[in-house]
Amino acid sequence: MKQIIALCTIALLLLSCNEDNDDMGTAYGSLNLAFENTVASSPLTLNTQTYANLSGEGYSVSELKYIISNIQLTRSDNTVHTIPVDKSYFIINEAGIKTALLDSIPVGDYTGINFGFGVDPTRYPIESGSVNFIPTAEEAGMLWTWSAGYKFLKFEGTYSTTVDTDDANPFTYHVGSHGANLDNYKEINLAFAKAVTASSTTTQIINFDVAKIFDSTNTMSLVAKDDIQVDPENAPKIAENVRTAFSIE
Repeated sequence: MKQIIALCTIALLLLSCNEDNDDMGTAYGSLNLAFENTVASSPLTLNTQTYANLSGEGYSVSELKYIISNIQLTRSDNTVHTIPVDKSYFIINEAGIKTALLDSIPVGDYTGINFGFGVDPTRYPIESGSVNFIPTAEEAGMLWTWSAGYKFLKFEGTYSTTVDTDDANPFTYHVGSHGANLDNYKEINLAFAKAVTASSTTTQIINFDVAKIFDSTNTMSLVAKDDIQVDPENAPKIAENVRTAFSIE
C-alpha cells in the first residue's frame, strides 16, 4: 500500500511539473480590435453630415452604439481560441470608445474572427460577478429594463423625406432580443486580409458600414417607419442588415 501511495505521489508531482512547464513556455500577446464606422467608403460624421439611403431619403446620425460579444479567433491551423466570457463583451460607441482590447492571447498566427452582434442569452451567465454586463449596458443606455433585455443597436438621428428637402424628422432604431419569441442575436464571421500575429499589441481594423442598416438584405425606409424598437416585423430585418455591415478590407 505504501508503495502504491508513493508511486501515485510521484505521478502527481510529475504531472504538476509538466503543467507548470507548459504554462511557462506559452507566450501571450494582445489584439486590439479597432472599429471604423463608415457610410459606404466615407467616415461617419455625427450630427453635421447628411447622407442618402437608397429610398431617396436624407439622414443625419446623432448616435451610433452597438454590442459585440462571444469573440473567437481562428488560428492558421483552423483551431479556435475563445476569449473568456468575462472579457468578451464590448459596447462600440461612435462618440466614445470604438475599440475592443483582447489580452492574454497565445502568440501565433490568426486568420479570422467570429463574434456576436448583441447578447446571446443561451451563452450569457446573467449573474456571475464580473461577467454581469447589465450595469455597463445600463450606463451606456443599451438596456430597456432588466427584464426586457439589451439594446444590441442604438441608432438615432434625423431625416428628410427626400435628399433635396431640409425637413428634420427624428428617427430611432433600437434593436435587441426580447425573450424566446424575438431573438435578434447574430453571429459574424470574418477572415483577416492576411494572417494576424498576436504579439505585444497588434491592431486589426474592422469596418462597420452604417449605410447597410438601411440597404442590404432588406430595404428600410424612414418615411415608411421611423421608430423601430420592440418590433417583431422590422427589428429582425435591421438585425439581418447589420450582420452584413461588418467587413475587413
